[in-house]
Amino acid sequence: MEWLNQNSGAISAVTGILTLLIWLFYAQLLYNGYVRQRRPRIIINRGSGKHLSSLCLISNMSAEAIFVQHIIAVLKTDQGERQLDLVDHQQSGGEQHDSRSHQGPLDSGSYLHVGSFSTILERLAAHHGLKTDGRAGLKPGAYESLEIRVVAIYGSEDSPVGARRRFRLDLESDDRQLIPYSLDTQRLASRRQRHRIKRWMEAL
Repeated sequence: MEWLNQNSGAISAVTGILTLLIWLFYAQLLYNGYVRQRRPRIIINRGSGKHLSSLCLISNMSAEAIFVQHIIAVLKTDQGERQLDLVDHQQSGGEQHDSRSHQGPLDSGSYLHVGSFSTILERLAAHHGLKTDGRAGLKPGAYESLEIRVVAIYGSEDSPVGARRRFRLDLESDDRQLIPYSLDTQRLASRRQRHRIKRWMEAL
């Protein structure tokens, strides 16, 4: 007790510092949770299998709704890249059988599909006049990968955010699969990535 009385000032200071550190730790946890909840989360995935006939699904797993501006399909071929804005293609009459537009708000937890991957490839080939082999509009060996890009406005933010995912095309085998390069969709929300998104929009 005598030692405690003699060092009460130092003990109080150490206790105060430890308490402050604990509060800072919890404050950091709360802040990280808030930032994680506020970040946009758009997922691009396959639906109904992993073949070319599977659907291309766009899911909004953000805490708020997003407004989808562009859905860009980029095909890498042996002669360079070819791209097509599926929203513009739809609005120009390429999707008259589909009454729902790909452009517009997408609520939190909702999803939309932009057709099958084989249909997307056929549109790209037809739009750019690519050679095909007469087999579902695809030419095995000439097409290397297909990348799907989504450009959207999240909440009240002014600058667009984006997401992209690339799939390897295996057209040589009989079942012709679509194999993702990564396990998850790449989120594009940093300042530098938003500049890249604006360049995508300017290129359209």
